[in-house]
Amino acid sequence: MKLLHLDSSILSENSVSREVSAAIVARLRQTDPGLDVTYRDLAADPVPHLSGAYLAAASGAPGMEDFRSEIATGAAIMDEFLAADIVVIGAPMYNFSIPTQLKAWIDRIAVAGKTFRYTEKGPEGLAGGKRLIVAISRGNNYSAGAPAAPNDFQQPYLRAVFSFLGVTDIEFITAEGIAFGPEQRKAALAGAREAAAVLKAPLAQAA
Repeated sequence: MKLLHLDSSILSENSVSREVSAAIVARLRQTDPGLDVTYRDLAADPVPHLSGAYLAAASGAPGMEDFRSEIATGAAIMDEFLAADIVVIGAPMYNFSIPTQLKAWIDRIAVAGKTFRYTEKGPEGLAGGKRLIVAISRGNNYSAGAPAAPNDFQQPYLRAVFSFLGVTDIEFITAEGIAFGPEQRKAALAGAREAAAVLKAPLAQAA
């Protein structure tokens, strides 16, 4: 069973989402020591944002040679995603949404004919059958009913885009209010780690 682990926080060892995503992977490895894990640090090794020139080159237009490395990177990213049975993403909230580094990665996997297609009945996701677990961190409280809840363009976006690709087994482990002070940060992180520690085993190992 293959697991793809992504981090996107720019805060390195000070990142809450990185700590929680690592706890998630550690828990899944505990339940299935044979997991084949691939890791990408989207902050340390960012994926280039899409450009019109790249799209043209990738379609075979003149100038393809100039984008050979980027085309290979895009193909590798797509192959990793399609091959994964489980995807774990560390996704902090930046300015009410996700990091631009994570958005750039999503733009490489949301490709018509690969992970979705349009039919006469509407769009159809082609990347189903995966389990997605997202470690979310945010400074404020955006839970349902909170005053800031309408400003959450992080979790709803991630659910929407992966559902569009056919991924419906989606879990979120959230540490929020981490900007309210050291004690709240500690409590939020502890709660997220506790949630990670009781995650169910990968499907192949579940009883």
